[in-house]
Amino acid sequence: MSDKDAYRLSSPGIFLLRMAVFLILVGFVAFILHGPIETAFWANPGLNSVIVAAAGIGVLIAFGHVMRLFREIAWVNGHTSKKPRLLAPMARIVGEDGKAPMSPQILRLVLDSVATRLDEGRETSRYLTGLLVFLGLLGTFWGLLETVGSISGVIGSLQSGGETSALFNDLKTGLARPLAGMSLAFTSSLFGLAGSLVLGFLDLQAGQAQSRFYTELEDRLSADVEEARAPERPSENTEAIDGLANGVQALVRHMRQEQQMIRDWVEAQSARQARLQAAIEAHLASEKQEMR
Repeated sequence: MSDKDAYRLSSPGIFLLRMAVFLILVGFVAFILHGPIETAFWANPGLNSVIVAAAGIGVLIAFGHVMRLFREIAWVNGHTSKKPRLLAPMARIVGEDGKAPMSPQILRLVLDSVATRLDEGRETSRYLTGLLVFLGLLGTFWGLLETVGSISGVIGSLQSGGETSALFNDLKTGLARPLAGMSLAFTSSLFGLAGSLVLGFLDLQAGQAQSRFYTELEDRLSADVEEARAPERPSENTEAIDGLANGVQALVRHMRQEQQMIRDWVEAQSARQARLQAAIEAHLASEKQEMR
């Protein structure tokens, strides 16, 4: 690899800092609202635990996407001899010293491979973000089903013709279960949407870090290829000019040979025509003498 400072890859530390600050703010808000959050969590601890666990895994994966860029950047900048993982195909091409030249075709293949690996790594984060929304909706419909079923049961249990106070007490007792179902629905949606919001921001920062890494890598490799090809250009131009001159000379010789052949053919035809004309004249002269 070349040592030009203008094309050195920058560290993704700023993106890690943004992600850490965002998580600190989220934790601060959760600490302030820990009472309502705890109450909402215990409304459906099973499903909410799954949502929180999926969000935690997504956070670790998002940080991992950014952390793994440090090793690749250190190898490209020449700060470590450890073999990279994302850039493993390029490492095999350029060798251990990183000085083997690459053609533009190989450069494009390497960049396509890196882009594919970066996209594949983020598929899990995107899936977890959608999964949190799905789990929140699942809890919502689950709670609504329990609410509808409980309300129908309450209505069916009411007895007509009774005292008003007794009917009111039965209605109040019966509505406790539908309200519990509503709390199940809304708390699951709350945790699911909040988790997807957190993972969405972290995935955005990871995507920006990977995009900057890919752009700087493309600029770096393009500069290396351009530098490697620069000394070869004079010789390549000279060889091209020599080849063109030889081709022109061969074409001129071929054209001269064809012209000579055409001249020989024309001269032969002229001589043949002269002999034929002389023979015809001699034949006509002999016929005139015989007629006399």
